[in-house]
Amino acid sequence: MATISENLETVHERIARAALGSGRKPEDVTLIVVTKTVGVPRIREAISAGATDLGENYVQEAAEKWQAIGSAVRWHFIGHLQRNKAKDAVRMFTTIQSVDSIRLAEEIGKRAAAIGKVADILIEVNLAGEGTKFGVLPEDALDFAARVSSVAGTRLQGFMGMAPFVEDPENARPYFARMKELWDKLPEEQRHWLSMGMSHDFEIAIEEGSNMVRIGAAIFGPRG
Repeated sequence: MATISENLETVHERIARAALGSGRKPEDVTLIVVTKTVGVPRIREAISAGATDLGENYVQEAAEKWQAIGSAVRWHFIGHLQRNKAKDAVRMFTTIQSVDSIRLAEEIGKRAAAIGKVADILIEVNLAGEGTKFGVLPEDALDFAARVSSVAGTRLQGFMGMAPFVEDPENARPYFARMKELWDKLPEEQRHWLSMGMSHDFEIAIEEGSNMVRIGAAIFGPRG
């Protein structure tokens, strides 16, 4: 069985090939190592192997890891954020990638301002309009972005999305392409991150323009 370090190296090689194949530099794509359900010792192993950005889905789970690891890495919140968790999220996370309502954006902004911070946020887009997923619909994303961009205490940095799970990752391509089209229409100062692509489809996402991928299983193995 491959080690975390070996898996991480393999993922970086795959990212590089996908980036080069789409006419970009490998370093233009940021890897978020998703550490949901992963314990601190294995996270430290990933950090020792070069992981610089971690993604967490739950504030409470992340808090224990954040206390152990601190600012040695950048922390990204990638799950559904409840407004009553915004205070803790703003304190811990470099970027909150899953903003999908004005009320949540306002709560994040208020909590950030209270500690003298401007919170970097991404808007979560529900690429396929799936009822089981959060996020704004693609047709509403640009209008929503215009509204969010005026929320004090926040700084809109782009979009985050997840394609529907398909057996053949190639079938996810149209969803990623649509997301890139929307992202391209954001004002230049908001086109910092296009966060899309996970363990099973990240190469397709990169080919379609993603510059931030969120990968857990390909590094740590399937979750039990």
